[in-house]
Amino acid sequence: MKITAIVGNPKSRSKTYGIAEEVLKHISANITPDGETADEAVVDLADTAPALLDWGNAEVMRQLERVCSSDIVIFASPTYKATYTGLLKLFVDQLPVQALANIIAIPVMVGGAPHHSLAVEAYLRPLLVETGAICPTRGLYVLDSQIDNLPDVIGNWYEASARVLRSVVVGKGA
Repeated sequence: MKITAIVGNPKSRSKTYGIAEEVLKHISANITPDGETADEAVVDLADTAPALLDWGNAEVMRQLERVCSSDIVIFASPTYKATYTGLLKLFVDQLPVQALANIIAIPVMVGGAPHHSLAVEAYLRPLLVETGAICPTRGLYVLDSQIDNLPDVIGNWYEASARVLRSVVVGKGA
């Protein structure tokens, strides 16, 4: 099983990165068949931000290929102006039409206030669905105030999502 997290925060190794990494580890530990190890990677778009403006850049193409060959992709972004970042959008815009067909996508957003919590469902999920991704679970919205309690926040989200996520993974034959 190949699981990738894409982090769309313009700041390298941000809170968003830490959250995406924890979500990836939690999903991997709970969804990978016994005795198997997942191929895990976290891609921090801040590290290649200028390259995203160079359409066809070799490093960006490698990142896109990684995403397109994954079984599960976590797309994580801070909430900027009530939606995801332009950095994440630049990356997703370079995906070919239906590039994520039959790939499970998990939308994750981080924000400072609960009144933006619907951004993960209203803005990030439709972007991923437009690329062909399967978004079988509710997205995860993490408040800045919850970061100290991250294992419980992710655990509660996973517990509510586990049954459907497992059924989709098994149905895909991942």
